[in-house]
Amino acid sequence: MPAIIIDPVPPPEPNEPPGPLWKRLAWFVGLSVLAAGVTAVVAYALRALPFMG
Repeated sequence: MPAIIIDPVPPPEPNEPPGPLWKRLAWFVGLSVLAAGVTAVVAYALRALPFMG
């Protein structure tokens, strides 16, 4: 039996109201900061690539 760490959450019903605004904004801010960080790391790694070796 596989270990399930988190329980899957089904999508909301069509007539169900969306979650609270602060939670949706927190997800948006978190994902955008994470995406900018990953982009910066990849950009600096590509910039340093010619100097390796």
